[in-house]
Amino acid sequence: MANITKQKRDQMLAFLEELKKEHSDDASVRAFNEIENHLKDKKFGLVFEEHTEAVDELLNTNIPVFTEDESRKIISSDDAPWSFIIEGDNLQALYLLEKTHFGKVSCIYIDPPYNTGAKDWKYNNDYVDSNDVYRHSKWLSMMKTRLRLAKRLLDPDNSILICTIDEKEYLHLGCLLEEMFPEASIQMISSVINRAGTGRKYEFSRTDEYLFFVRLGKASIAMEKTEGENTPVTWDTLRRSGPSNTRDKTSRQFYPVFVNDTTKLIQSVGDPIPKDMDISEVVAPKGCTAVFPIRDNGIEMMWGCVKEEFLRRLEKGYLRVGKYTPQKPQKYVISYLTSGIISDIESGKAFVDSYNEDGSVNAFYYGNKEIPPTTNWNKPTHDAQWYGSNLIKAILGPNRFTYPKSLYAVRDCINYATHDKKDAIIVDFFAGSGTTGHAVNLLNAEDGGRRSFILVTNNEISEAEEKEFKKRDINKGDIEWEEKGIAKYVTFPRTKCSIEGKDINGNNLVGDYISVNGTPIPMSDGFNSNVKYFKCDWTPRRPEDYLLSNALCLHIKEMIELQNAIEIDGYKNVLLLNKDDIKKNILNPEMYEKAENIWLNQNIVLNSEEIKLLKKKGFKYIPREFFGQELKEVAE
Repeated sequence: MANITKQKRDQMLAFLEELKKEHSDDASVRAFNEIENHLKDKKFGLVFEEHTEAVDELLNTNIPVFTEDESRKIISSDDAPWSFIIEGDNLQALYLLEKTHFGKVSCIYIDPPYNTGAKDWKYNNDYVDSNDVYRHSKWLSMMKTRLRLAKRLLDPDNSILICTIDEKEYLHLGCLLEEMFPEASIQMISSVINRAGTGRKYEFSRTDEYLFFVRLGKASIAMEKTEGENTPVTWDTLRRSGPSNTRDKTSRQFYPVFVNDTTKLIQSVGDPIPKDMDISEVVAPKGCTAVFPIRDNGIEMMWGCVKEEFLRRLEKGYLRVGKYTPQKPQKYVISYLTSGIISDIESGKAFVDSYNEDGSVNAFYYGNKEIPPTTNWNKPTHDAQWYGSNLIKAILGPNRFTYPKSLYAVRDCINYATHDKKDAIIVDFFAGSGTTGHAVNLLNAEDGGRRSFILVTNNEISEAEEKEFKKRDINKGDIEWEEKGIAKYVTFPRTKCSIEGKDINGNNLVGDYISVNGTPIPMSDGFNSNVKYFKCDWTPRRPEDYLLSNALCLHIKEMIELQNAIEIDGYKNVLLLNKDDIKKNILNPEMYEKAENIWLNQNIVLNSEEIKLLKKKGFKYIPREFFGQELKEVAE
């Protein structure tokens, strides 16, 4: 079959070659080469208009940096793991996270804007609405840029990316993920989040949304445990049902099973019959019926195993005769235990309790059987109203955030992804109300883990609030505006309140968390978790009146803290940027004794005594990957 598109492309490329011969100046050749490269670009998958962002333009002349807001530090205990809230554009933050966490992240959970067209997200500081002809391409461009950076954070050998979405963009997102993660195993989950449904005239009422699980390397999903009494094993029909499992596809799995009509037991089994032999030619023993694998519509299928395996399973009680169906082409239902269940019985995961009169087993799985989670979730705890909106209302009061995720839905996602990594780093760069951080802390409280989180969110306010502020001549950057932004008004206070076990007014939280293991966890107990609050900022790439290295030194502390999930406290964890720091922390015996981890500026000239003392402590140089390239560009 001819590829018409390729033919047209080849014709255009041939025409370009002719033009090159006629126009050989440098400008024309560059233009022709650019057109040629575009024509040869990938033509399968998503094709959309890519857009630059304000952050891209700022990066041309500025270097992104982090600064800490000390007033928003949360300290639960000395031994608690350190997590981070980062306020700022997530693209700016991701550029820096690539320097500190390249290939180190076990799980990324994101809940990006769903692009509903109702001005629910901003792009380049403007709300995107349904009238924007580039709405979908802007969304895809925004996602592609961030997913490209996110992929660099993930451990390529064992990590999982989880991304939620609804029907507006799930098809586009699925294609984008397949394009960007060709080596990954990708599954989409349907999750009921609103059992009452969202009413829509003349349409289906939507009750669910979707989650993509992108598994890299050997990453696996946690099994679920069914609690309670022993569970009977599942018997399956021996007749295969797939479209390729018909009689004409086998020479060994189409044979008669002779069932005694009086005892309803299998009396004997015949040999496989030739493909051209009619089943009416098979003569059954007296008092028996010949049973073949035939569908109700008369299509002749095949049995699930060859005759020899049939007889082995029959002897062990793994086969049985079921219901008598004289009106159907297959007169008796033949059931069996699949090889997986037989393996579980013989390995001790399941047990045989007794035998029936026909010799078949009564087998059971022990209580708390492990089963894989399904791709369709309909869990009451995932209700976004009860365990999202109502929960955050109980902590922060009304009208602070609309449509948060259920705490337990996010907790379950992170548990599925990090069940075997209790010290995992979880990143959410669309953090919103902070549900991910809350869920990580809850999961740690349940299983004794020391997972840490990095939440990235901007400090935008809603469209309605923005209009109201502008009427009052309050603008972005003003204190009142900034204090109502999502990072300061929702993400941080929710994180602080849930860790302290108190609501926004200082009252103890009421009730218990719903634990996966059934053990009640009082909300008022809070969590053992420490959190630092960073803000994204910029410093010029080519300062005129000072050294760039001096400016960047002011932001090294945050990078080391983020990379190592610690606090540079000046005595246990020490940063040495200049000779004064050496004098204070290394040459001072009292401070030197306390120091456990030391990071050293490579530009400091050391004497032999200082080198000896530093080597004894096992110091580290400040990693060059933080800002080495930027300093190289200005020859520092």
